[in-house]
This record gives sequence, structure tokens and C-alpha cells, in this order.
Amino acid sequence: MLQIRTFYVFSTLNPMIVEINMCREVLLVQKNNLLGYSLNMSNSAKELKNIPLFSMLSESELREIQPYIAVERFKKKEKIFSEGDPSDWFYILVRGKVKITKLSLEGREIILELISPIEFFGGIAVLNGFPYPANALTMEDSEIIKIARQNLLKILDRFPTMLYSITSSLGHRLKDFQDTLKNVALERVESRIASVLLKLSNKTGFQKTAETAMLDMKLTKQDIADMVGTTVESCIRIMSKLKKAGILGEKSGRIVIEDAEALKKIAGL
Repeated sequence: MLQIRTFYVFSTLNPMIVEINMCREVLLVQKNNLLGYSLNMSNSAKELKNIPLFSMLSESELREIQPYIAVERFKKKEKIFSEGDPSDWFYILVRGKVKITKLSLEGREIILELISPIEFFGGIAVLNGFPYPANALTMEDSEIIKIARQNLLKILDRFPTMLYSITSSLGHRLKDFQDTLKNVALERVESRIASVLLKLSNKTGFQKTAETAMLDMKLTKQDIADMVGTTVESCIRIMSKLKKAGILGEKSGRIVIEDAEALKKIAGL
């Protein structure tokens, strides 16, 4: 069956729509899957400047790389790539939320990482040229920048400071991943939940004071359970206990850390 994927591409002249014949390539695309890009296309260089990976480039340099940058919209719970897929694209989340997952031997989903806006993902596989080692799925409607692997390599060759930025970020994220694996293997479930919430607070918390912070993302109990390697029933029980103790709260569907010091003690920090 002939499949057509349409996406927006930044252009140094005018935004243009490119149709690509995908009849022999990956991913089946529904007719209305791609809705366009909401940022101001006529001011796209300045918009890119807000993304840390591009922040060290001048506006003229940003205009130079614009032809290599495409932006897609994905629906909630849509798969971006699967474990084992060829690493053809490098991704940067503009808006929304993405989770990086693997399946356990029992077939249960494990969340390895949550991607927040302006963070990139798929980087290790793309740089090394091996298949994606995990799955990437949207947790809400999302807008994502994508750069083809061969174009990314050209850009990094032209602007080596971007390569340093990517590798530096990957180093920090690898350490976080190792800490997560250590917690899952050695810590009690209550301690693992506390650690994850504190990590997310440092990453996405807003309305912060010395003791309180609201997580800038909506997470279900199942999401948290999948991040710490436990059952949703255990997660519900522990979260309820922390709420009753006044350590956690909730506002507008978001988790609020009411007592950060108490949560740090539970996490063993």
C-alpha cells in the first residue's frame, strides 16, 4: 500500500511542505497524523536559539542548518520508534512529553527515562549508527524536531561545539540511568519512589521554594510504578501514605512535593 508522510521543513526562504513516498520504508502513517508546527516559522532561527543544543550558534549559523530540520506532531500514545529500528533520525522534543521504555522478560513496560521539552533523544544510537536500543512513545500530544542521521553528522562536522554539547548531556544522563538501576536493584520501593520524584523535581519542578515544588508534568500512578519497577498497587499505597504524612500533595493533576527534606530522608539522601 502506498503511504505518504507529510512534514514541515525549515527553509531559509519560505516554509515548504515536502511529501515523501514511504511505500518501501518504515512506519504506517494515518492521514491526519501530521498537523504541522506551531512555532513562528518566519522567526525560526530565533526559536531554535531557545533550544540548548543550538544556543551557541549565531542566527546566521542557525539559518545555515534550517534546511536540515523538520518538525512533526505526534498524537498521545503514538510510537516514535521501536527498539531495533534503524537509527535514521535524531529527535528534540519541542512540546509535550515522551517516555523511553523497554519491556521486561515478563512483558511489563519499564520507563527508562522521561524526556522533557528542549531535550534530545535517540542520540547514542544515531551517533554510533546502531539500532535504537529502546522504544520512544509520546505520553501526550507532542511536537518534535527531527534531523536525519546523515544531516546531523554534517552539522556536527561543521559545528563541533554541538557534538561536545551532545556528549556532555549524554554523560550526565548515563550517570542518572546508572543511579536509577542501582536504586531499582538495592533500594526499597518507598525509597525508589522518593528518589524518582526528587529527580523529576530537579528536572521539571516549578513554583519551587526551599521545601516545595510542583512537577511540571502529569504522571499517573502507573507511570511512576513503571519508572521504579514496582506494581501500580504498591505505588498507590505508598503515594497515599506520603500524602497522608503531608509530604506529597496534588494540584491540577500534578504532583506537589510539600516537604522536600522529608522526601530526601526517605530517599536516603
